[in-house]
Parts: sequence; structure tokens; C-alpha cells
Amino acid sequence: MSATSSTTPSTAPVIERRSIDYVPRSERHGKVWHQGPFWFTGNFVILTMLVGFTGPSMGLSVGWAVLAVALGAGFGTFFMAFHANQGPRMGLPQMIQSRAQFGSRGVIVPFAATVFVYIGFIVFDTIIATEGLQLVLPASKWFWYPALVAISIVIAVVGHDLLHFVQRWLTYILIAVFGIVTVLAIFVLPVEAGAPATSAGWDLTAFFVQFSLAAGYNISYAVYVSDYSRYLPEDAPAGKLIGWTYLGAAGSAIWLMSLGAVLGSKIAGADGIPALLTTGNLLFPGFGTVVVVVGSIALVTIMGVNAYGAMLTGISTVDGFKSVRPSIRIRVIGLTVVGLITIAIAVAIPTNYLDSFNSFVIMMLYFLVPWTAVNLVDFYFIRHGRYAITEIFSIDGLYGRWAWRGVVAYLVGFVAMGPFFSTSFFTGPVAAALGGADIAFAVGLVVSGGLYYLLARNLDVEAEERKRRESQFALEGTAD
Repeated sequence: MSATSSTTPSTAPVIERRSIDYVPRSERHGKVWHQGPFWFTGNFVILTMLVGFTGPSMGLSVGWAVLAVALGAGFGTFFMAFHANQGPRMGLPQMIQSRAQFGSRGVIVPFAATVFVYIGFIVFDTIIATEGLQLVLPASKWFWYPALVAISIVIAVVGHDLLHFVQRWLTYILIAVFGIVTVLAIFVLPVEAGAPATSAGWDLTAFFVQFSLAAGYNISYAVYVSDYSRYLPEDAPAGKLIGWTYLGAAGSAIWLMSLGAVLGSKIAGADGIPALLTTGNLLFPGFGTVVVVVGSIALVTIMGVNAYGAMLTGISTVDGFKSVRPSIRIRVIGLTVVGLITIAIAVAIPTNYLDSFNSFVIMMLYFLVPWTAVNLVDFYFIRHGRYAITEIFSIDGLYGRWAWRGVVAYLVGFVAMGPFFSTSFFTGPVAAALGGADIAFAVGLVVSGGLYYLLARNLDVEAEERKRRESQFALEGTAD
């Protein structure tokens, strides 16, 4: 597989030509601050708001629910944001980098979890966007599901720059529209009879569940991050890059989840679309529909982001077994497969999808925490961001097919989390003793990250540095 190309920003086609391959320095462009609005809009979707319904539905007051959301989203985004620095340093999409820790084939372990995340998000985005758009164009799901998936595929085919452009400009619209909704929800929306606010208070289990859902939701974005920072110049300031990513992703998550907590506490049996309609119409009849449609459009753009990531991860998986030459044709094929799977699953999801969504978020947390721990420890503490990029693309190269250290650390961390699992279908003994509180993520981070650090301390990084210089010379004509 070729890792280089002669394309430059001035002659680059409208449709992005890169996929999992290296982005040369000559093609690097963009501004660090663009990561802020990109991740703000990327997280500012109705799906994010649903996370905030959980605390009140379990008896948690608005104040405690908002605190759990702020702490959880703030914690989860910390790990997500630090992945942003990997993009410009390596010039690669997020998941292909994991070959350095897991091997060209061993990486299939976190890859499977990642594809699950991408497709899961597209499915829920499709369902909710359809509900919203049916308010103005009441066609059946058999029309809307394929139509929305097709639009997301077109966006993903055009690629990186279009995604950044759309996300950046949607930020201003979302802030204006949902700013009004937030004021209405806090100061105007009345408390319905039988709503959680009439009996809510403090509940330890509910607090930890809300915390875990918020943390897991934002940790899940870790698999996306450098897909959208890899075109930045290699010398992009790490602090500013991480800071803008954190500010965007955490800010929108805390805002929307907190809005969800307010709505969920005041409305009995709150659901996303009806809650926004009710609240928006308090300004004037019809404004609720405007809010929902704007939110649905934002969902369609994030479907494009998810489809783009699923395509990159899918191609990376295949490339680990049979070398793939990146091309627009391969991207279209990959995106079409993702779209067909999405439609099939969306049709099968129950009408009452909130329970399914909460279970999905928790499972994301379980599968992704060990990966993010291993990946970050390797980048920041073992290899210090210095990798032989051409070797990452070699199935039998320096990093091997099965890098046992990463695989073992991932699996041991996942198993160690088991007693702390708390889901609708399984509760581990420790979680049961804690009344159902879920702290599995903390165990996974410590065990996987700590074990990988211990196992990787004897890596011959000096020998790898020689390979890195050779690789850099092959890519850029310089060893620096």
C-alpha cells in the first residue's frame, strides 16, 4: 500500500483522495481552533441530550444530575482530547495508529469495538433524525432511512474538508437555537404532574449511572479524534490543539446533557423529540418544529462523520490481512456496506429505543476504555509520539501481526472490569454490592494502562528510532 502522494492543497480535488494513508506535510492545512467548533457540533446532537434523561428518570434531582453530567463528560473528554495530538504528529487516521500497540492483525480486537460504535451511532442518529424530519415531510421510515444514509455517504465521500466546513458553520446556528430552548426549559417550562422533579433527590446509584453514561459517551469519541486533526501542520501546538478539542467536545456535551436533565425532570416520561417540541413551542407555536428540524439536520451531518470513521476503520481492518490501495472507489464501497448494515439494524431497533441507547453507551465504555488507555500510554509514555509510519502499513513490519503486549493489556483490563459491570442484562458482584453503581471504567483505565506500561518498558525504542528515521526519509525526503 502506498503511504504517500504528490497531491498538494492547491491542486487537491474537491473529493478527498486519502483514507487510511499518510498525509504528507505538503498537504497539511487548517487551523487548530477549528477543532473546537468541529467537536462542539459533533457532540451537539439530540442523541447527546438523551443521556441527560437518565439521572432524573432514576430519581436524581436536576442539580445532582447536572453535577454528574459535568463530572462525567469532563472526565471522559480528558482522554478523548489527548488523542487529538496524535493526528498532526503521525499524519494518520485514529485507529490505523493502533497497529503499533496491537499489531496489524491483533488490532482487530479494538477495531471490532470501534465499528460497533460507529454503526451504533449512525443507527440511533438515523432513527431520531427521521422522527424529526417526519414533522415537516411525513414519509415513512422506508423512505427516510435510505435517504438519510445516502446523504451521509455523499458527505463522507467528499470527506474531511466538507465535514469541517459544515460542522464549523452549524455551530453558530445550534448555539442560537438551543440557547433559546435552554432559557425556556429552565425559566418557562412548567413541571408536569408526576414528573421526576416532584419527588427527585439524591441517589448514589443514579449518580454513578449518570456519571458513567456521560463519561462513556465522550470517551467513545476517542476513536474519531485524529481522523480530523491529521491534516493539521505537524508542528501544531499540542496544548492548544488538545484544549480546543476538549473545549468543543466537553462544552456541547455538558450543555445538552444538562438540558436533557432539566427536560427529563420536568416532563413525565420525557422523550427527545416531543420534549423539544413542547419546550420550543413555549416561545411561539411552530418554533418547536424549527428546533427539531435544526437538530435533525445536525444529526445528518454527524452521520457523515460516523460513516467516514466506519469506512476508515473497515479499510484498516481489511488492510491488516490483505493490502488495500486507497482510492475513492474503495471508500464508496466501504461506505455503501456501512449504509446497508445501518439500515438493517435501524429497522430492527424497538420503537422505545432509549433503553437500547443507554445499554449501547455502557457497552461502548466497556470496550473502548482498555483501548484508549493502551493507546495513550504508548503515545505519551513509551514511544513519545515517535513511530515508523511506513512500518505501520507493513503487515509483517516492525510492529508485527500480533503485538502481544497491547492485546494482553486490553484483554486483562476488559476482564478486570467484569465484576464492576452494571447493565440491564448483567450486574457484576462488585457493582451489585455498590447498589448497581458502575465504576468499571476506572478499573479498565488503571489496569490496561498500567499493565501496558509495565509490559512495554523493555521495548527497544532505540532500534525503532532508526526505523523511524528511515521511514520519515521515505515519506518526506528528510529524517526529521
